Amino acid sequence: MLEMARHYGKAVVLGGDMRADSPGHCAKYGSYTMMNLEDNKVVDIQLIQSNEVGASPRMEREGFLRSLQFLESAGLRVGAIVTDRHPSIQKYLREQRPDIKHYFDTWHVSKGLAKKIDALGKERSCGEVLAWRRSIINHLYWCASSSKTGEEAVEKWKSVTNHVQNVHHHDSDLFPVCAHPPLEMRAWLTPSTKACERFCDLMINQRLLKDVAKLSPHHQTSSVEGFHSLILKFAPKNVAFSFVGMLNRLHLAALHYNENSNREYACSQSGEPSIRVKWPKYKKGEHSLHYRKTAPTYSKYKRIMLPYNKYGKYVDLLQNLIN
Repeated sequence: MLEMARHYGKAVVLGGDMRADSPGHCAKYGSYTMMNLEDNKVVDIQLIQSNEVGASPRMEREGFLRSLQFLESAGLRVGAIVTDRHPSIQKYLREQRPDIKHYFDTWHVSKGLAKKIDALGKERSCGEVLAWRRSIINHLYWCASSSKTGEEAVEKWKSVTNHVQNVHHHDSDLFPVCAHPPLEMRAWLTPSTKACERFCDLMINQRLLKDVAKLSPHHQTSSVEGFHSLILKFAPKNVAFSFVGMLNRLHLAALHYNENSNREYACSQSGEPSIRVKWPKYKKGEHSLHYRKTAPTYSKYKRIMLPYNKYGKYVDLLQNLIN
């Protein structure tokens, strides 16, 4: 993967995130994944042990630094990186690497915002803001994907404080009027009420505005999250492994992911795309639709097991384990 990336002839866009080996804030291992978001391939994994850096919260920054150093020493040109809002990584890229564009993954920002809206909705006389929760999250994604600059994204985002009050013209040169067609009656917030004032304060919080300005317009780290879900089949969080054992399992997971990362979508007998419904925990009862993909392949395992043909039955065992 590195050899292919080096010959792209252009700087690549990377996505990075850390996975802890156990729930909570007392993890022993942290694996930092770097993925080329343009071709959906894992290009590096760094495994950090907490006693190397003094405490588990410090593992993410160390894993990021090691991975970036390794990739650049291998000849990879990094143009942009998409991560979550980890403060130490933000500070490093801002102060030490201004040549690399740093974007935030929209899902991580929306997740934190949704929690704040839920908390506001539980306050007295503020329950009506919950009716806007889903629309606000959708608006956040639209601001990121439809804007050419961070300033434009911020102006579009701030317009929501007018929109929820049924005002659709804004005092902004970059976004003077809402882009939607005329709307039917909605649960508009009444100006000057507690719910409206608290909601608007939340939407134009200065820290949130800074985050909106850095939202990734194209690439997100959902592929990295998907890879981390796959790792659970190779290294469950309820089982303890040695350092070498964990590292080997991470590499096997990466080989399997890269082999199957760009599988074609499956179709039904009639030729229509096959779709399934998922109920993710983070959506709290809401569903999402996903296109099914063709069955995964396991040629990497068979290639690894060639010198050990007499143990070939374990390839089938491994396939059954991760299915």
